[in-house]
Amino acid sequence: MNGAWRSGHGIWAYQLELPRASDGRRRQLRRAPHAEKNSKAAALAERDLARGLLFLAGDDEVAREEIVAMLRAVRPGMPLPDRDTVARRLRAGVCAAAGVTVAEYLTTWVDGRQIDEKTKANYRGHIRNYFVPHLGHLALDRLTRAHITAMFTTVTTRNAAIRAARNSTDPSERAGVRGQKTVSAASMHRIRATLRKALNDAIVKDRLLEFNPATHVELPTAERPIARVWTPARVAQWLATGVVPSSVMVWTPEQAGAFLDYVQVHDLDLYPVFAFILKRGPRRGEALGVRADQIDRHTATAVISHQVALHGGSELVYKKVKTRSGDRIIALDTDTVIDLGDYLQRRAAQKAAAGSAWPHTVRMRTPMPDGGDVYVDVDLFFRRPDGGAWNPDLVSERFQRHVRHAGLPPVGIHDGRHAAATFTKAAGGDLKEIQELLGHSHFVTTADTYTSLLQEVERVTAERTARLIPRNRPRTA
Repeated sequence: MNGAWRSGHGIWAYQLELPRASDGRRRQLRRAPHAEKNSKAAALAERDLARGLLFLAGDDEVAREEIVAMLRAVRPGMPLPDRDTVARRLRAGVCAAAGVTVAEYLTTWVDGRQIDEKTKANYRGHIRNYFVPHLGHLALDRLTRAHITAMFTTVTTRNAAIRAARNSTDPSERAGVRGQKTVSAASMHRIRATLRKALNDAIVKDRLLEFNPATHVELPTAERPIARVWTPARVAQWLATGVVPSSVMVWTPEQAGAFLDYVQVHDLDLYPVFAFILKRGPRRGEALGVRADQIDRHTATAVISHQVALHGGSELVYKKVKTRSGDRIIALDTDTVIDLGDYLQRRAAQKAAAGSAWPHTVRMRTPMPDGGDVYVDVDLFFRRPDGGAWNPDLVSERFQRHVRHAGLPPVGIHDGRHAAATFTKAAGGDLKEIQELLGHSHFVTTADTYTSLLQEVERVTAERTARLIPRNRPRTA
């Protein structure tokens, strides 16, 4: 007014010279802090923030152009991006001008991991089925424990709906959930473990986060299934009701013997594989992955170092066992050594009959630790009659079929491993010996899995021991 300047007139703004464009044109940033916070100090602070953001690019021309574009794209009155957030994005090699979503980060993360293919497939399944649908749209640095908890709440609610539909008297409701599976507590813990690992990498390796919101998410307790022995009472109950007492059931020695007797007559090609698993407890893939030079009948030992696994639904691969403790030497009993010797004679006869069509070795892909692949020629000990490698799923199917045809209570091929543990205990072995036999990394795994099962064996032993003591007193009811 009257040509005089007054401090209450107008707003404070700043002008900042930006790096020139590639064609040499000048570029400037003209901005004013939000009207409610407008002051000289606020304008100077925002100008200094803009300078700090430009400084982050250093000599990187691409990063500098991203920051320039980001600064010019901020709408009037809106705050500039946080400097630390932009710095973390640049360190991670992602675009400075755009927030990384959970879906984008997890997809890039899993593709870049150099891990076992089966583990990577499990991670991808978790990302596809849970993280992308529920969390994928969120900015990674805005992900909170509440978001993750809400995802698991949705999963739990869906579980309840599936169970209710299965128990409904309405056939259409039961049909609506046919083929749909609930997510167990153990699966939820594995899903959270995947997210926790990815977010830890976002903190440590990529520096995109400062804390891990998945760490303190509470989930239902995942309890190991209680293993049970197929006692006569449980067999009678199963025959009467069709209900299997536990998800992990183990044969008695007599039942295992009846199975091997049946298989020795009806499936001589796989009989030595099944006997090996039931007696000495290797995993299915470990038994099929034993090489011919790893069976020593003179020292009665077998080396477990590799396994045959199925990838992509059809491709057989030959890979190392997952843990150092899984790479082990196990002792063989006399009957097993005889069975393996008989098998070698049959294998030699099959090879002679097939002539040059029977391969000396099996060529298999082997995943490498760096994520690459090599092809190796492997002389597998257990071969199909045509000399090829056994498909693990086919071996499991044949096992199940023989169980049914032999009229035995149901167990899976992996339960044969549990049977080997109980037989070892019944023969006088302790939990430490069982841990080493099965190749468990941690003693607690062995104890948690087998303590209840071995207590049943110990009760039988106690009864037998008591009967060795002669008594003259009359027995009571």
